[in-house]
Amino acid sequence: MAQIEIIMPKMGESVMEATITSWVKNEGDRIELDETIVEIATDKVDSEVPSTTEGILVKKLFNEGDVVKIGDAFAIIETEAAAATAPTKAATPSAAPAQEPQPAAEVIAEVSKFTEIVAETEAVHSKDGRFYSPLVKSIAQKEGISQTELDAIPGTGKDNRLTKEDILAYISSGRKSAPAIAAAQPIQTQATVQSNASVKAEPAPVKPALSVGGGDEIIEMDRMRKLIADHMVMSKRTSPHVTSFVEADVTNIVNWRNRVKNEFERKYGEKITFTPIFMEALVQAIRAFPGVNASVDGDKIIMRKNINLGMATALPSGNLIVPVIKNADMMNLAGLTKSVNDLANRARIGKLSPDEVSGGTYTLTNVGSFGNVMGTPIINQPQVAILAVGAIRKKPAVIETEYGDVIAIRHMMFLSHSYDHRVVDGAMGGSFVRRVGDLLEAFDPNRPV
Repeated sequence: MAQIEIIMPKMGESVMEATITSWVKNEGDRIELDETIVEIATDKVDSEVPSTTEGILVKKLFNEGDVVKIGDAFAIIETEAAAATAPTKAATPSAAPAQEPQPAAEVIAEVSKFTEIVAETEAVHSKDGRFYSPLVKSIAQKEGISQTELDAIPGTGKDNRLTKEDILAYISSGRKSAPAIAAAQPIQTQATVQSNASVKAEPAPVKPALSVGGGDEIIEMDRMRKLIADHMVMSKRTSPHVTSFVEADVTNIVNWRNRVKNEFERKYGEKITFTPIFMEALVQAIRAFPGVNASVDGDKIIMRKNINLGMATALPSGNLIVPVIKNADMMNLAGLTKSVNDLANRARIGKLSPDEVSGGTYTLTNVGSFGNVMGTPIINQPQVAILAVGAIRKKPAVIETEYGDVIAIRHMMFLSHSYDHRVVDGAMGGSFVRRVGDLLEAFDPNRPV
């Protein structure tokens, strides 16, 4: 029998690790090809991992709640497939004996792998039991951060866990040089250690005293809410946010949609909302201002070739998720409508795949769906800009006619454009949102379906 490692698959761009939330199979269970082994959670979405082979689950390499890096083995399955073909391969004259591992060598290799796994598992916990992911440990080693110094860094993750964003923020805040700290450690007194610990803790904001009354209810954040909180705090730390506002007259769009919505549904089998119309204008504006369709990597700007539009979607639980329409610039209005409806519906019932919530290059959020006229959205990292559309309201407005200016009742809407001031200046950020507004106002009310 041969033993095959089951690898944590790639879960989409920027997803580097996954947390095992539940083992569906136990050691000794029979597993079929493509049958679910574990349920996992990433900072993007929950998902299931199927088996890439069939056989018996002989070893779980991680427990529930453990974090597994993408590309690492998390289980071992024993299969008879390789054993059945082994005699045939061995009997073939052209097959070199060295190409077929001997049983003893195979056992030694497996033991070696288990030893490395155990060593790595021990290495990601400090003496007091604090958990460190392999990615955090790798960053610490590259930056020369000692275990003592690492233990002193405040964490924003679950159970004070140190996230990648925490350690990068600590490094960028101007930490003491690691060699000096390491050299001083052998002769430090207890007082010096306490003094250094207090200095390291200073970058963390001091939490105000919190009192809880007898009638107050304490609700534990669920996993998704914690991830959203971490992501939002990281975004505000990373990007200096600036927001520009534009008010647009969308009367032509409202009238056109009201006139054609039944015909549109009969023709395409989809209900048309305002969102795909806004996305159509966004795509055209991004083509004119490609600088907002970018990411920042250190002191480098990555200009994205594809236009992948994320759409912030509220879930029944009150949480938020951002499914992504890939290559939105290649779709017409009907295609955008179908994608918007499909992703929004599956987002609300938890049926999105990891790839469908990754790879976004620009995000649209509709704060108007909650009756808000405008908002100041937080950038969805690693993007550099996000647009919020407010509620459409009837308002008196001055319009120009061939007979002069008149006041009329129009459908008006605010656009709020937040952008990363490291790479998007006011000229570009403001001009971009003005272009979106102009495109919406220029919508053809006689446009065919």
